[in-house]
Amino acid sequence: MAEEIRHSKADEAVVVTDPKLAAELEAANGLKQYNLVTDMVQAFLDPERPFRLRPSHIQGLHRAALQGLTGYAGNWRPSKVGIQGSKHAPPEAFEVPERIEELCDYVNDRWKDKSPIHLAAYVMWRLNWIHPFTDGNGRTSRAVSYLVLCVRLGYLLPGHLTIPDQIEAEKTPYYKALEAADVAWAENRVDLTAMKGLLSTMLAKQLLAVHQESGSGGE
Repeated sequence: MAEEIRHSKADEAVVVTDPKLAAELEAANGLKQYNLVTDMVQAFLDPERPFRLRPSHIQGLHRAALQGLTGYAGNWRPSKVGIQGSKHAPPEAFEVPERIEELCDYVNDRWKDKSPIHLAAYVMWRLNWIHPFTDGNGRTSRAVSYLVLCVRLGYLLPGHLTIPDQIEAEKTPYYKALEAADVAWAENRVDLTAMKGLLSTMLAKQLLAVHQESGSGGE
C-alpha cells in the first residue's frame, strides 16, 4: 500500500513484541506527544521565553512517541539506517548530532526572515532526510514541524483536524513531497515547493474545518 512505501530499516531495541499491545501503546504515546507539543507551544508564546529550536526538543518529542516501545526512545540512532521505498540514504550515525545542530541553526537563523510555512516545511523534510532515530522519524518530524509552525504563527492552531492527523490519514502526498525535496538536495538545491504546497493546503483544511464546526454561515 502507498502508506507503507517509506519505513525505517535499522537494528531496533524493541521493548514490546505483542502487536496489539504495541498498537495500544503507540496510540497512547501519540496523544502524549501531541499534548507535549501543545504544552511547548503555550510555553514558548510567553515573551519572557523566546523560542529557539534545540536538539533536546526533538529528542523530547521522540521520547514521548516511542516511550515503552523501544530502548532508543529519545536517543539518536547508534547505527546506519535505511528507508524502505526510498532512494535516499540517510547520513551515517556519527553525523546525526551535527546534522541536527545544522537543522536547528537553519530554523533559528531564519526565524524572522522566512515564513511559518517555509520553516515548517524545512523541518518536516530535513528531519526525515537526517532520519536521526531508529524508528518514529516521521511522527517526530511532523510533531516538530507543527511546533515550529504554531510558535512562528504566534498561537496554537485551533481544530481537531490537525496537519499531523491529515498526513497520518493519507501519507502518499507527504511521501511525494519528501521525495521531491530529496531529489532537489541531491542536485545541491533546497526546493521545498511541494512540501510548502502540501502544508499550505492542509493548514487551510484545518482552519476550514474549524469554521464549519463553529456553524459560521449556517442556520
